[in-house]
Amino acid sequence: MKIIEKLLVRPEDFQPSFPNWAVQGALNPAAVRLPNKKIALLARVSEAAVKKNEIVCPVIISEKHYSASSEKIGKKEILKKIGNGVFFKNGTCRLTNISEFRKILLDETGFNIEKIEQKPVFTGTHDEGEFGVEDPRITVFHRNYLMAYVAVSHNEGVSTCLAVSKNLHNWQRKGIIFREQNKDVVIFPEKINGKFVALHRPEGSFYFSRPSIWISYSPDLTYWGKEKSILQPRQGWESSRIGAGTVPIKTKQGWLEIYHGVEKKGNKKIYSAGAVLLDLKNPEKAIARSPPDKPLIEPNREYEKHGFVSNVVFPTGALMDLNEKDLLLFCGGGDKVISVKKIALKDILDSMEYY
Repeated sequence: MKIIEKLLVRPEDFQPSFPNWAVQGALNPAAVRLPNKKIALLARVSEAAVKKNEIVCPVIISEKHYSASSEKIGKKEILKKIGNGVFFKNGTCRLTNISEFRKILLDETGFNIEKIEQKPVFTGTHDEGEFGVEDPRITVFHRNYLMAYVAVSHNEGVSTCLAVSKNLHNWQRKGIIFREQNKDVVIFPEKINGKFVALHRPEGSFYFSRPSIWISYSPDLTYWGKEKSILQPRQGWESSRIGAGTVPIKTKQGWLEIYHGVEKKGNKKIYSAGAVLLDLKNPEKAIARSPPDKPLIEPNREYEKHGFVSNVVFPTGALMDLNEKDLLLFCGGGDKVISVKKIALKDILDSMEYY
């Protein structure tokens, strides 16, 4: 399969929000095609306060302006530290970094940057996501942009919220739509059988099954129900867990969803991407899927194999190329950078196993 790809942005392309802070990653963007045919990305930008010989956890302290403080953590309180997570002896945890969204404007091809906005376009608030917002997915629906995103907070933990905009700058926050712990929410770009439809990935503390992709329906984008798990992990590249990646794209063959899967090999986790086709009228039904022994994309680039988190390719945005033959796939790499990958739609469809 031929893949044309390019590394778009690195952490050094962004300025930190505050003095003595550092940008650690620019990753996992939402992608939309604008009315003028250009492409806008809302990238998750991760930052951390830089303090020698101290462990600090940033928290947003102002609702009106993007203002943050850093809580110093006493070493006696800490049970362990893994990556950007600090785990306390009382069973809770904090993050040593905080994320917000910044806008990147690309040309029509998706391969050339025209502008990077250095000021955040969307952040957490004191009341919602005071520990940051993560991994946006944006659906274009009747001239509105519907953004599902993860908000991390003290009381609500890791929950998925919804915000609506007409211009990608002014957002109306609708609050939590999927409670803790539920991530990887993507909303379909049209109603099906009169209902809004979303894919999501709930996760609990009791593992009778591995984390899988669920479906849910809503009459109004606020109340969601009639939930069920429709795709489960299989042995191979997705044996540990799976989750929705991109907003589904409508094709003649079905709804095309590019999702991620995780495989554990010893102490190493490998994040790869696969494809699934869902029935146009009944999206609970899978028509075809990437084979369990052959993902669509593996982390094989240097910036995917070595990063803030290594061995990660994480698809979060997919758009059709203007030629209507190729798919533009926007991915986080190594939890640190953003790349674009161009793949022929026919090659994706041919790579799947049909039921």
